[in-house]
Amino acid sequence: MMHAMSRAAAICTAVLLALSTPALAEGDPADDANAASEMLAAATRALDEADGASSRVKALSQTVRAFEAGLRAMRVGLRQAAIRSQTLERDLASREEDIAQLLGVLSSIDATPAPITLLHPAGPIGTARSGMLLADVTPALNARAAVLRNDLQDLVALRALQTSAAQKLLDGLATAQEARTQLSQAIADRTDLPRRFTEDPVKTALLIASTESLSGFASGLSQIALDEAPGSLPGIEDRMGRLPLPVEGRIIRRAGEADAAGITRPGIIMAAPPRALVTTPAAATLRYHGPLLDYGNVAILEPQSGILLVFAGMDVVYGEIGQVLPGGSPVGLMGGLGEPGGQADDEIVPTELLEAATEWTQTLYIEVRQGDTAVDPALWFKTDKD
Repeated sequence: MMHAMSRAAAICTAVLLALSTPALAEGDPADDANAASEMLAAATRALDEADGASSRVKALSQTVRAFEAGLRAMRVGLRQAAIRSQTLERDLASREEDIAQLLGVLSSIDATPAPITLLHPAGPIGTARSGMLLADVTPALNARAAVLRNDLQDLVALRALQTSAAQKLLDGLATAQEARTQLSQAIADRTDLPRRFTEDPVKTALLIASTESLSGFASGLSQIALDEAPGSLPGIEDRMGRLPLPVEGRIIRRAGEADAAGITRPGIIMAAPPRALVTTPAAATLRYHGPLLDYGNVAILEPQSGILLVFAGMDVVYGEIGQVLPGGSPVGLMGGLGEPGGQADDEIVPTELLEAATEWTQTLYIEVRQGDTAVDPALWFKTDKD
């Protein structure tokens, strides 16, 4: 056992230095997940209360939006938990050899009888020096042991959080889908909306068949209206630049920007979560909804005479042509529906938790037309350009 204390102290010092890399600073995923959980709980309560609301469509629309916010927050919380968990796992794995060496040293010290540990070949002075060195190292070793213990406890807690939050996410997805189903039914049952005109289905079919561009279709919309009421809805010029975007998401391509194929369009493209609700920015007449050219399902709104808002790329469209929809009224849903437990866009599976753009899988095209000319939607909508 010659030099037992000095050798142990030296090894402890080396291990201590190897374990001194600071952990990455992170937010608290648990707080985020708990906040998201409360948002989902509040949305569920709102769904229960929507049955007695005087305007059920409006109440359910707000409920669906509340679920969208809660689900988005829960995805973020899960993603942060997964990132933090992987950081801890990598950190512990990278120090595995050093940790094992530290444990071996501590075990050997603990297993050595106290009288032997206190002896040193150099005599009392050597024994005193080694004792002082070990006394200096021990508090730091205890501190690092405490850090390791906390890291392991955090890792266990994060794994439990991921399991709990993932289940709450699946439950929230199921309840959100129930809210969307109720909203669709409430819209179908709604009979109190005024109508500006009645659609002529034959003329609509002929217009679609003869259309080669969105511009040409928009120009011919007046042909499909029968018995249209004169006049116009109240103007929206005073809201220019302040209209809310029709879907919760982010702009990924602005007017005139070329896509991967080099194609430019006069509108903007927004990325949105699966099954996101699309709403009217202002009270508007529904001039058309349905499939059109290569745009998918299209809704064309007229908030005032001479101005058209075109939304394209939805999976479901609501309303009847000729109806006047209130501001904030549902006009459609984005695609990407997935049943809980299925492998579709609406589910977040563990391997996808680290992908920053997982939730933004749908795209909505937005075009604004004044007269026969397409104008930059950024002139009308409140965007993130600032």
